Amino acid sequence: MAKDSVLDVFEQFREEIDDGNDRRERLIKASRDVTNISKKSIFLLHRLVLEDSSDDQALAARAASSGRQKLSEANTIFKNMREELIGDRFWRYQRQVSPGVQEYIEALSFAHYVEHHSLISYQQVQNALSDSDGLFFPLAVSDYLLGLSDLTGELMRFAISNISRRGGRLKASEVCAFVRECKSDFERFTPHIRDLSKKQYVTANSLEKIEAAAYAIAVRGSEYDLPPEKWDDLVAQVTTRFDLNDRREHEDGYNGNV
Repeated sequence: MAKDSVLDVFEQFREEIDDGNDRRERLIKASRDVTNISKKSIFLLHRLVLEDSSDDQALAARAASSGRQKLSEANTIFKNMREELIGDRFWRYQRQVSPGVQEYIEALSFAHYVEHHSLISYQQVQNALSDSDGLFFPLAVSDYLLGLSDLTGELMRFAISNISRRGGRLKASEVCAFVRECKSDFERFTPHIRDLSKKQYVTANSLEKIEAAAYAIAVRGSEYDLPPEKWDDLVAQVTTRFDLNDRREHEDGYNGNV
């Protein structure tokens, strides 16, 4: 009887371990699916904000709405993860969920910036990660800050892509100031948030690229008295240098060090 009892206990342990491993694999897959959807939302936003429009505000609102609509697919996945992350399970499997959550926050905050020109709040992200039954799962402050840190790379591409458009140089200047403030504000959290210092390094590179592009255009503009069509060609040549491989650099700067 004692032997059977011991075997029953070990059988229970085996089932718990198998269940935990299966749950971990499901969450990793779900997180990857969320990451893919979030990246598609970011690409969609970049494409839509470059469309021709006589009303920039309406264009921005339409682009942000389309981006959030794409992200609703991720919300469906998060909702299905709710049962997997009840209670202390969330903190046990938080590292498996974190990559997808951060990418989601990056996409959501980009849509928010495009429309409102401001940083999305912690409460607004929590609201997005919930339905009528409440939160899908807790939102870790670290995921919130790391997701926002990734936003600066998208803002760099946003600024450089728009710099040759009507009003684009002013917009690039505003983005530059915003990214500079983000870098300064996030610096105080680096001792407390794992991996934030690595992302701050990428943010610094993004800021330098925006400043370099704006500086190059300003200097060339002061040197030459060019007609509008020649000026646009010059701007295009300057900004092309900053577009190449920016997405890969931004991701490798963080992922390669994790």
